[in-house]
Amino acid sequence: MEKLQNFIDGKYCDPIEGQYIDNYEPASGKVYSLIPNSDAQDVELAVKAAEKAYPVWSKMSIDERSAIMVKLSQGIEARMDEFVQAESRDNGKPVTLAAHVDIPRAVSNFHFFGTAILHFASESHNMEGVGVNYTLRKPLGIVGCISPWNLPLYLFSWKIAPALAAGNCVIAKPSEVTPYTAYLLGKVAKEAGMPDGVLNILHGEGGGAGDAIVKHKKIKAISFTGGTTTGEYIARTAAPMFKKLSLELGGKNPNIIFADCDFKEMLSTTLRSSFANQGQICLCGSRIFVERSIYDKFKEEFVKRVENTIVAHPSDAMAKLGAVVSKPHMEKVLSYVELAKEEGGTVLTGGKRVIVEGYEDGYYLRPTVIEGLPFDCRTNQEEIFGPVVTITPFDTEEEALIMANSTQYGLSATLWTSNLKRAHRMSNEIDAGIVWINAWLVRDLRTPFGGVKASGVGREGGWEALRFFTEPKNVFVKY
Repeated sequence: MEKLQNFIDGKYCDPIEGQYIDNYEPASGKVYSLIPNSDAQDVELAVKAAEKAYPVWSKMSIDERSAIMVKLSQGIEARMDEFVQAESRDNGKPVTLAAHVDIPRAVSNFHFFGTAILHFASESHNMEGVGVNYTLRKPLGIVGCISPWNLPLYLFSWKIAPALAAGNCVIAKPSEVTPYTAYLLGKVAKEAGMPDGVLNILHGEGGGAGDAIVKHKKIKAISFTGGTTTGEYIARTAAPMFKKLSLELGGKNPNIIFADCDFKEMLSTTLRSSFANQGQICLCGSRIFVERSIYDKFKEEFVKRVENTIVAHPSDAMAKLGAVVSKPHMEKVLSYVELAKEEGGTVLTGGKRVIVEGYEDGYYLRPTVIEGLPFDCRTNQEEIFGPVVTITPFDTEEEALIMANSTQYGLSATLWTSNLKRAHRMSNEIDAGIVWINAWLVRDLRTPFGGVKASGVGREGGWEALRFFTEPKNVFVKY
């Protein structure tokens, strides 16, 4: 049984208390490795290493820092297959998805921010006849990055990369459910020439290592992606300590489909936006609102495609859906299907566990489509985060907006229409940080990413991320 280790001060090491957690393979339901269950002592060790490294890293020339970041990116790329296989095994997602999305995106994240820092310019403001102001951007010091289990290395690197590029030292904790690719990252960072103590990777539960990171007085900022309840706790804990906070939380995203859409393209994309990564993407469109004149046509075609979707072992090249991430999560998703029935919904397809031959204990679910629910019921208001969508007809633009904006969340929305005026009008009125028109999950790393309402605080991506991980200082010089 392999034991994963923490990566602290440039070395792999066991947790101080010697405690470990079982790491399950979702596809088989079996334990295949052990994870350090780190605590405040391990966090303290990492903070001391980061304190020692900070003067070296923060004062290193931007060119040198950039070169190390690019080498790190290339190091992941050179081990592409190793990272792909590890991500698929740890998370349950199809190998093809990890190979085409997750690991390439992690490569891009380090390369993007490694080169973006070269162009992160200071600002100056002339006061005519008086003097000039200029703004310095200084790294914060030591920062904490806590990432989720749905896109493990993808989102882990999305936080770490801008923090490192800006000159900070990082204490990072991946989800204890999917730790493996983060574990592999330490070796790549070392080979890239990153000074010891700059990047420290700790494993463990949120209530242990995660809580210690949030509470540590010398950690100046927390970047967290995960559930809204945990985000609320982090905000309550960190705000009185005057830490900077970036919280990317839950979503219950609307997918609004008008009759004048490109039906073929919409149908293909909606299948993906509903069930990609087993529906375990915060941007999935889990509430589908369809203009009544095409509702029956959509329902028939969509359900037919969903029923033909292949659920299989992640290594199967034909698999469109693999296993959900854990047994408790599978049980949670199934409980929402039962709730939907109690609330008057009709399950059109799915809603059941799938038994894959040879992997009978794996956590596989049929993609599920439910209709007949009121827009304000629990099933349509609470985040399920699995392969479950609801479909609801609407008659007017105003009705669609009311339903779309009815939840506590406001992360993303998808809008299908050929009417340009409507597209702009609706985009302006939808409560969301991101709106895709006639598309889904088209991402540009330069653009701000994040949500409104209970979907989070702050933005990631591009200059927004580099600004978050730096402190502005205004300097005035009199003429």
